[in-house]
Amino acid sequence: MRSDVFRSIEQTIVARRDAALVKSVLAGDSRSFARLMALYKKRVLALGMSFFKNATDSDDFVQDVFIKVYQNIARFRGESSFSTWLMRIAYTTALNAVNRRREAASIADEVLISDADFTPEEKQIRRITVEAVNEALRELPEKYAVCLELYFYYDIPYEEIAVITGYPVNTLKSHIFRAKKLLREKLRGFYEN
Repeated sequence: MRSDVFRSIEQTIVARRDAALVKSVLAGDSRSFARLMALYKKRVLALGMSFFKNATDSDDFVQDVFIKVYQNIARFRGESSFSTWLMRIAYTTALNAVNRRREAASIADEVLISDADFTPEEKQIRRITVEAVNEALRELPEKYAVCLELYFYYDIPYEEIAVITGYPVNTLKSHIFRAKKLLREKLRGFYEN
């Protein structure tokens, strides 16, 4: 686990880099926008996959998000980090694009199953475990699942999740706590066997 000091230093460096890139974009440098896209494409794509569950729709989603970011970049005031602002646009775009919650994505699924260090039996156990967790996630209320996914799958701090979702920090902590409790209950039979 990274220390708070290390995380703070890293966030400062990233914030300065992003601020410089945004400034360059506003000055007309398209290469700086391409750099921002390269830095955050995977994160936006992962969010898209969690909503759409397929590469085609997720790729379209990424394009839509970055078009919106480009069109609105002059409105970025720096009150939050660029990544938080970007993910808020992505999250809102995804929510507007779907009428109901889609099943939770597990990007780690393929990595876990295809890892050469595991025996076929271990790969099968991991695949079944991932499927059980994904099934349990699909059954969670959306407000809990979204907070849980942003926190654990994307490693986004509480403060950024609050900005992205619009939930107060204490509310989202409560949602994550309840989501973990519900998951534990749903998976009890699975891990007790």
